[in-house]
Amino acid sequence: MNDKGNDTRPKARRTATKLVTAGRDPASYHGFVNPPVYHASTVLYASAEDFLAHRARYQYGRRGTPTTEALELALQELEGPQCAGVALLPSGLAAIATALLAVVKAGDHVLVTDSAYGPTRAFCDQVLTRLGVATTYYDPLVGAGIGALLRPNTRLVYLESPGSLSFEMQDTSAIAKAAHAEGALVLMDNTWATPLYFRPLDHGVDLAIQAGTKYIGGHSDLMLGTVSANAATVAALKQTVRLTGLHEAPDDTYLGLRGLRTLGVRLDRHHASGIAVARWLEQRPEVLRLLHPALPSDPGHALWKRDFTGASGLFSMVLKPVPQKAYYAFLDTLELFGIGASWGGYESLAIPFDCAPIRTASRWEPGGPTVRFHIGLEAVEDLIADLEDGFAALAAAA
Repeated sequence: MNDKGNDTRPKARRTATKLVTAGRDPASYHGFVNPPVYHASTVLYASAEDFLAHRARYQYGRRGTPTTEALELALQELEGPQCAGVALLPSGLAAIATALLAVVKAGDHVLVTDSAYGPTRAFCDQVLTRLGVATTYYDPLVGAGIGALLRPNTRLVYLESPGSLSFEMQDTSAIAKAAHAEGALVLMDNTWATPLYFRPLDHGVDLAIQAGTKYIGGHSDLMLGTVSANAATVAALKQTVRLTGLHEAPDDTYLGLRGLRTLGVRLDRHHASGIAVARWLEQRPEVLRLLHPALPSDPGHALWKRDFTGASGLFSMVLKPVPQKAYYAFLDTLELFGIGASWGGYESLAIPFDCAPIRTASRWEPGGPTVRFHIGLEAVEDLIADLEDGFAALAAAA
């Protein structure tokens, strides 16, 4: 029988508990629940010898503070045992760029899903190309067939699942297995699910990226990016962050920590409300189909059900063909759904979009105008009533 008083093994905690406790050490801050916000540049050393030997836990504000360390440690715990470290960046796009730059060099080839976030494509086409790194876009539904696209100089495969705007599900494990067999790394944008609903590193991903601006922040008031690395990539990631001088601002780091504490309950609400609104939309005569992997009608539902434990509030809708003025009337009539970039906050959003101009490896032929929704924390009944008004406006303008 174990002597519990002498058992120093870390206790297994459920995710909801980790969200509240991870990265916190009140005893180090005079008992205060939250770590203080360190606005810091200079760190003083005890002696010249210590300075020359870099003998200090914190060496310079850009290299980390107790505030940034608290968020990094909390995220590392949420990402699971395969995570060897986390880097904080000033935005989601900065996280994407840093993760790519950490592992590529001139002469490399990268494979990027055709459904990737638009600025990801722009970075590959305009920055990686200038650095001598070639990019090929691939059909997000390729699965294990990715092996046929790998070249001897393919350095990495980049995933986003579900896809930005169009919500195709990718078989992460199959792609990772094929990529690793040929010595390629796997990177993934996991902003939609967060590590609460999908832990990429458990499925073979080497670097998992999030726009913490979205669900980690949760209140549309900060910019934050995160990259979580496994043991094979953490040194390169940390070195790249250090050499590029990237640093998350202390106040935004604190807001990220604050948002993290309520992430579980907020995502539960986004999930439930998103499903409820999507099911209602699916029954509307104006709607051709929904792009939402948590719906049984979605082509990616089986993969979502196999790998994910929940869905966020983000999905898209394809309307039956209508004149442009009716399409715009629907969006412009909505009062509770704002028209604006980003998502993941407490407020609902609805934006028009068209993937066709940027697709190169797969066809985008949805069959009608498309709208991307983010379902916030408002009452579902009020959101549905607002959508009913939008559909009335659509009918009047058709």
